[in-house]
Amino acid sequence: SQPVLGELTASQVTPESVQLEWSVPEGTFDSFTVQYRDAQGQPQVLPVDGGWRRVTVPGLSPSRRYKFNLYGVWGRKRLGPISTDALTAPVPPEEKPPTQPRLGNLTASHITSDSIQLEWSVPEGTFDSFTVQYRDAQGQPESLLVDGESRTVTVPGLSPSHRYNFYLYGVLGQKRLGPILLDTITGEDAAWAGPCPLWALRLEPAAEAEEEPPSQPVLGELTASQVTPESVQLEWSVPEGTFDSFTVQYRDAQGQPQVLPVDGGWRRVTVP
Repeated sequence: SQPVLGELTASQVTPESVQLEWSVPEGTFDSFTVQYRDAQGQPQVLPVDGGWRRVTVPGLSPSRRYKFNLYGVWGRKRLGPISTDALTAPVPPEEKPPTQPRLGNLTASHITSDSIQLEWSVPEGTFDSFTVQYRDAQGQPESLLVDGESRTVTVPGLSPSHRYNFYLYGVLGQKRLGPILLDTITGEDAAWAGPCPLWALRLEPAAEAEEEPPSQPVLGELTASQVTPESVQLEWSVPEGTFDSFTVQYRDAQGQPQVLPVDGGWRRVTVP
């Protein structure tokens, strides 16, 4: 029989997040979707696994009222929504919100035919770690995790005379800031490199004219590799079609649900 959504409530409200809880008095759902608008009025969508009854919505603004709508996905049907309002907590007067760190410029040095040393600056604040993302000569996505104290890393295994786009993200807690971009060409004698201004990285390509919808893509297998005491690299396949994006969900050491968004062109990501 068709499952039924119960009530949606908000708990553990902070200046930057709200924890939502809901019930399913009858049946089961394949997944859930939380929808809301951010402080700029832009719509946001947070996918949630069908076995969950609780999720934390991060990245909110202090002292702001939000309306959250939760839908249940059952097969091809979307049921609901159930809704709740929540007012985020104010920033305590005695506390100042921590200064968000800022990424500076990304440059290249020591360029050879098969490697590039990347260097970057952090003009303000500190990061827990960094992630370098790029595509290899075969177009496959690669990800490199770097310690938060480092300001340089060598990317090995590149192809001669090949153009690469390197994206560097700064990771602070559950936030991923950036990226800053470097476009460079490997070569034995010379290479061109130029940092992209930060504001240009905020732009998104214009949406293409609507075409006949393609066939539904299919997810393959998910595997874990390169396991360290602090991180796990996940790899997955898409045997048919393409996805706009992916979402990795897991629970941290304290049992709190975490969500990691991933670009639709990627098949590998490191969870730090």
